[in-house]
Amino acid sequence: MWTTLKHRDVWRPCLYMYLSLALGLNIREGIFYWFTDAEDGPKFSQEVVGSIFSFGAIGSLLGVFVYQNFLKSHPYRSTLFWAQLLFGLSGLMDLVLVLRLNLKLGVPDYLFVVMDDTISIFIIRIKWMPLLVLSSKLCPAGIEGTFFALLMSIDHVGLLSSSWTGGILLHMLNVTRTQFDNLWMAILIRSLLRVLPIGLLFLIPESDPSMAVLPSELLRTKKGDDVLEPETLEMAPLVNSA
Repeated sequence: MWTTLKHRDVWRPCLYMYLSLALGLNIREGIFYWFTDAEDGPKFSQEVVGSIFSFGAIGSLLGVFVYQNFLKSHPYRSTLFWAQLLFGLSGLMDLVLVLRLNLKLGVPDYLFVVMDDTISIFIIRIKWMPLLVLSSKLCPAGIEGTFFALLMSIDHVGLLSSSWTGGILLHMLNVTRTQFDNLWMAILIRSLLRVLPIGLLFLIPESDPSMAVLPSELLRTKKGDDVLEPETLEMAPLVNSA
């Protein structure tokens, strides 16, 4: 496992996956309290906020459908470029809401928040799917399950890092349950940081999802006497069990 992880074609995508998640700062807690407690906010009840966030399932299903039917054959870099760019732009919708610009446009708070959450989850799913496919391509024969679990743990550490840094940002800007003067600044900083991983796309392979990513020396079976061809990589578990 260590031999695989320290290979250049493996650790570079792993580093990108971690950084792309860690830089997407999670300031959802501050926005949640703005929804419910801010004097100039929408003053939603917690039940209403929960019902709004449930619409994210629609965005998730839509994201999977779009990727499966239209984007699954596109190269990793191009898909992630546009997904990361849209991810940063979608964060500005929270800025529109906090600055109350949606009311000036005649869009009610509830409708705007539903649209915001659905679009955000849709883009997150589009961003996540190619990374998930890439993770499956990085698993060498014989330790597929263990190595895939390791990659998923790296992603979870990235999500935890985003929550920690998001909390630190809110603390530095003095955004509390009752103080929201600098919330707009936290949203702006978060949106800008979401775009930064575009500059790290060189860590991702240039190939498309139909091609193998691992070099031939990492495509060997447990016995080490057979090499799996790229086009038969998906048959690795069957070869090993035989």
